[in-house]
Amino acid sequence: MMDTLWLEYYCHPDCEPLKNIMRLPREQAFALAKQMAEAHPETTAFYRFADFENYYPRRLKTDQLMLEMFRQLGGKPQNNHPLSFVLGSSDYLHQWFGSGRILRLPLAAVPREQISFTVGDSMSSLAKNGQLEMLTLPMLEEAVGQHPGGGQGWLRDVLKDTYYVEAQVWGDIAPTAIQKSEGENQ
Repeated sequence: MMDTLWLEYYCHPDCEPLKNIMRLPREQAFALAKQMAEAHPETTAFYRFADFENYYPRRLKTDQLMLEMFRQLGGKPQNNHPLSFVLGSSDYLHQWFGSGRILRLPLAAVPREQISFTVGDSMSSLAKNGQLEMLTLPMLEEAVGQHPGGGQGWLRDVLKDTYYVEAQVWGDIAPTAIQKSEGENQ
């Protein structure tokens, strides 16, 4: 059931994949955000960087809450700020990132104790209702196991109400784990 699911990572053509701006020291993060927002004023992915003074503390708060919740649910993160993937695919996010590079890897390529999921965007969910609903991999496996359509059926039903299921990877991804890579800057 779970073997039909995979993760995708979307990367703007001018960005280095598998990075998180929040892992940089504050000053470097602000400088990079300014540079990217100025270089790409029409790219949706960088709108948040144009208002980094507002975005940064909200992202920091969201990551801190997710980290605490993930640990409470038994996760063993290697980093305080996750890499953001989606479970399955999202045309919405691919376009949001300027139709750049897509990295795909099997769900099994990520250690079980280093991945969590939120239905929809984690930061938007927190802003919308003040709460995060997080799933660990065992919780996802249970939900998929109870669904008559398996992994693809569960995902299809969930995506009726949201653009994507966000997957937070709390460690680094080895380039050898990438199963498929397509798009610009290959």
